[in-house]
Amino acid sequence: MREQNEFRRKKILMNNGRAIPALGFGTLIPDAAETITATRDALEAGFRHFDCAERYGNEREVGRALQAGLAAGRIAREDIFVTTKLWNSNHRPERVEPAFEASLDRLGLNHLDLYLIHTPFAFQPGDDQDPRDQNGNVLYDHEVTLLDTWRAMERLVDHGKCRAIGLSDIGLNELKTIYESARIKPAVVQVESHPYLPETELLGFCKEKGIVFLAFALLGHGMKPGLLEDPVISAIAARVVKTPAQVLLAWAVQRGTAVLTTPRSAARARENFDISALPEDALDEINRIQTRQRLNEVVRTGVPGFIPQGI
Repeated sequence: MREQNEFRRKKILMNNGRAIPALGFGTLIPDAAETITATRDALEAGFRHFDCAERYGNEREVGRALQAGLAAGRIAREDIFVTTKLWNSNHRPERVEPAFEASLDRLGLNHLDLYLIHTPFAFQPGDDQDPRDQNGNVLYDHEVTLLDTWRAMERLVDHGKCRAIGLSDIGLNELKTIYESARIKPAVVQVESHPYLPETELLGFCKEKGIVFLAFALLGHGMKPGLLEDPVISAIAARVVKTPAQVLLAWAVQRGTAVLTTPRSAARARENFDISALPEDALDEINRIQTRQRLNEVVRTGVPGFIPQGI
C-alpha cells in the first residue's frame, strides 16, 4: 500500500527547483455548480494539482472550492499546485499582467504555481475571447509574436507572484524557437498525449531540456469508441484488476509525464487517483499500439475543440 501511495503522489521536479504533482485535476467543466463539487471531490480524493484557464470561465468556482479546502485546515496552500492559462486575446505584452492578475483574483490566491500560454495563437486583442469576421473566420493578431508574449510572461516570474511559466498546445518546432530565445526557460509544456498520440519526439526533447511534459485528453474526452474501449487497454485492465482509466493514467505517469484527468463525481475522482504501477510487459503492450489519432485540432486553429459553445 505504501508503494501505491507513493506512486499516485509522485511529483516531478521542474527546472525552477519546485515540483509538480504528476496526477492533476483538469477543470474544463462547463457548469459552475458542478465545477465546485467536482473540484471539492478531487481535493477530497487526494488530488493536489489543479489545472485551470481563463478561457474555461470557471476560475472563480475553482477558487471557491480550493479556498474551502484550505479554510477547513486539512491542507495548506503550499500543499496544492495551481495552474491557469493566458487566453489568446491577451497575447499583447501590455495585456499579459492584467490578465494574470484577473485570474489570480478570481482564484482567490496570492500567487500561482504555473502560468501557461494557452495556445501559441494570438487573437485580436479585446474582451471578445472568440473574435471572428462576418464570415465566421477567427481574427488573428499579426502584430505580436509568441516571443513578445513570452517575454511578458518572464516578467511575471520576476515580480514574484508567478512561480513558473510554460506553454500549452504547442508543437516541437515552435517550442524549440521559444526555448532557444527564452531568458526563463519553459518549465512545463501541456499537450494532448495518449497511446494514440504518444508525442514521442516532443517528450524526448522535454526530457532532454528538463521541461515537464503534461498530458491531457489521456482518457479520450468521452469520445467513443476510444481509448477506454481499446482492446489492449481493456485486456491489461482485466489482468491487473484495474479499470481502463487507471491503466491509462498509470501508463502516463510511468513514462515520466504529468497528466490531467477531469472526473465529474466523487467516485470517479477516487478511481482516477487510485492508480498503481503497471508491470513492464503491460507498458510494452501499450507502447506497441499502432492506432494514431489526434482528438483536438487546437494545434491548427488556437480554438480549443473541447470547450462547449457559450463559454
